[in-house]
Amino acid sequence: MSIITLPRTDAADPSIEQQARVDLAAALRLAVRHGFHEGICNHFSVMLPGASDRFLINPWGLHWSEVTASDLVLCDAHGTVLAGRHGLEPTALFIHAAIHRRHPAATAVLHTHMPYATALTLIDGGRLEPVSQTALRFHNRIAYDDHYNGLALDHQEGDRIAAAMGDRPVAMLASHGVVVTGASVAEAWDELYYLERAAQLQVLAVSQGRPLRQLAPEVVEATARQMAAECPPQAHRHFAALKRLLDRDEPDYAC
Repeated sequence: MSIITLPRTDAADPSIEQQARVDLAAALRLAVRHGFHEGICNHFSVMLPGASDRFLINPWGLHWSEVTASDLVLCDAHGTVLAGRHGLEPTALFIHAAIHRRHPAATAVLHTHMPYATALTLIDGGRLEPVSQTALRFHNRIAYDDHYNGLALDHQEGDRIAAAMGDRPVAMLASHGVVVTGASVAEAWDELYYLERAAQLQVLAVSQGRPLRQLAPEVVEATARQMAAECPPQAHRHFAALKRLLDRDEPDYAC
């Protein structure tokens, strides 16, 4: 796809835009390392710093293990491609554009079909239960969309998914996958990682055929508050540590 240039309503510092590109490319590479990807499907996006109406998103047709910062495609809030040398998967535009429009605080939007979290969406009434310490960070922070309507191939379905999220930063989409949002790529990535770990623990525990141990409501609430204070700073440390591994092993991601 040739580069398309359209009028811009605001401007971003080129160095800040490049950092956003590097972070998003890093998140895609890390998703492969952790088994969160699915073929060349699924999509990650981040609002362009300093430009409230534009976002970066991974292109269609590239495996996440080969995506670089310069491969990312720039779109406007309505899903129109502004710049990029690759095409986009249609559902990526409809889902991400709608979420970015409806949820301005969702700077980063990560959508995957990662196996353990998605497994919970296949269960009738499936929920991430507050039974592990890891799961408690998501207490009252997940929206459950229990209505699967097929592929998100139009604005109506993208808007429906965005509306189903309400004021929650995480959504579990019935028979489909998950959406995780955050104030930065680092924070969204940290949420994605721990959501899958919490789901994995639950799936493994249920497989033992024994009742799940329930925690006292007051303990659940108190621990969730503790985690709300601790998670943002540790998310940036976590992401920085993972990027150091990429810098060592796959430095081309930042190109």
